[in-house]
Amino acid sequence: MTLKVVIIEDEKHSRETLKSMLEEFCKDVKVIATASSVSEGVKVLSIYSPDVVFLDIELQSGLGFDVLTQIKDPTFEVIFTTAFEKYAIKAIKFSSLDYLLKPIDLSELQDAVEKARNRMDTNVYRQQIDTLMQSLAKENHKQEKICLATTAGMEFIAIEDIVICKADGSYTSFVLKNKNTLMVSKHLKEYENLLGDYQFMRVHNSYVINLNEVKKYVKSDGGYIIMSNDMHVSISPRKKDELMEAMKRL
Repeated sequence: MTLKVVIIEDEKHSRETLKSMLEEFCKDVKVIATASSVSEGVKVLSIYSPDVVFLDIELQSGLGFDVLTQIKDPTFEVIFTTAFEKYAIKAIKFSSLDYLLKPIDLSELQDAVEKARNRMDTNVYRQQIDTLMQSLAKENHKQEKICLATTAGMEFIAIEDIVICKADGSYTSFVLKNKNTLMVSKHLKEYENLLGDYQFMRVHNSYVINLNEVKKYVKSDGGYIIMSNDMHVSISPRKKDELMEAMKRL
């Protein structure tokens, strides 16, 4: 199946370069239209029916997100492009949406295109966009939910329902309050960075914990924590003092 693509990018050189990369190096891709501003982007998307939209986050006429707010019931996948790693990138990661940093790497572009080709589930996509837009609408940019891409599909989880994130090789297991466990094919470091502003802390090479779910600290056996679900979590000696200080601040 040929993927129909729209590019919304205000820099002519970047727009033309991305178009060339897509049509020359990505299998079965056709760029059906381009736009250079928010208003042009909205107009193009009302005329065409793309499968995938490459959307620059920072346009001269506004934010790429402004395009999405004006499209009712979008049926296309979005891959964001940006030259800047700002708070918006964190919001995008929470939503498990794709983004590419400029200058765009060819292999990363090809991977993003193939993921979009294989995913294309409009109901899930709308939930991802809703999660993203709710995050961006908050004054302090605090996120309430996180989208986790599991082998079974996308799971939208309230952050406060996460008790523990546990490293499992190159995967991360999420242990929830309801005792369910979800496995995601990303390193624990990714979630240490994402959840650091939400009272989560890495206390061991293998564990990031929700500080609000700590039930008890036990000094024996080198020190460990008992969580609200009665799981025992080891503490790295170098993290002990930092943990105690963090618990005092709660």
